[in-house]
Amino acid sequence: MDPELEAFLPLFPPADLSDPVAVREELAALAAKLPPPDTTGLVVEDRTVPADPDVPIRIYRPNAARGALVWMHGGGFVMGGLDTEHPWAARLASLSGAVVVSVGYRLAPENPFPAALDDAYAALAWTAGHAAELGVSPDRIAVGGHSAGAGLAAALALRARDRQGPAICYQLLNQPQLDDRQETWSQRNFTDTPWMNRSKITASWRHYLGSAPATPYAAPARATDLAGLPSAYIATAELCPNRDEDIAYGLRLLQAGVSVELHQWPGTFHGSQAILSAEVSQRQLAELGTVLRRALTEC
Repeated sequence: MDPELEAFLPLFPPADLSDPVAVREELAALAAKLPPPDTTGLVVEDRTVPADPDVPIRIYRPNAARGALVWMHGGGFVMGGLDTEHPWAARLASLSGAVVVSVGYRLAPENPFPAALDDAYAALAWTAGHAAELGVSPDRIAVGGHSAGAGLAAALALRARDRQGPAICYQLLNQPQLDDRQETWSQRNFTDTPWMNRSKITASWRHYLGSAPATPYAAPARATDLAGLPSAYIATAELCPNRDEDIAYGLRLLQAGVSVELHQWPGTFHGSQAILSAEVSQRQLAELGTVLRRALTEC
């Protein structure tokens, strides 16, 4: 493990999702300890997307943005929200120059699949419909997220393809949670890794799926046809249970004719980019911004 990251391990709470309310409070407390992002040059606004029920979003608007990113937070489908995601959404907007629409989707287990995906799709449709108001081109809209949020983004790309819109030009997938089957080497062997391990992911899928079957819209790795999806950036952490399913998904996208950039970050663990003092974390965040800026320019 990267020594700069290892020094912070005692600050991370145990990997446990047995009490969703408690872990939400723990994540909120952890996020509150992070240094606030610099929002200079950004207009930050809370809005509501009309849906059933309405979906809260937070918009980060830099000057002269050419494209937009619909962004889903991490948290194993169980925790997180607009406030805990604020440091990352603001940094993404500043680093990329894109309008970032952060989505406060409904959480499991109170709202199992497909609630979160429905909310994400409503936010995507709203962003496309309000592109002129946001000052962006409607053909330069990307989707992305971290962890479970990245899994939602991948599922959103599948649904948008199958419904023939709204158009998505890029997928920005950071350590995505894609496969409920947990059959890869990393899923079977990473039982004691920091922050995210096999048992925590098992609980996450149980909360998210509830009694519903695991379709490709819930677990995108189950999709048999990946043709026609947007180009993608996939980042993985070396000590993350999701690592191997993410790499496999990237290879399958390539084999389906989808352009993919795949970056495996050595010495990192799931969510370790939150340790902003580490050089590798700074490189990870900078790359997300650079990749998104380039992708939205080329769309």
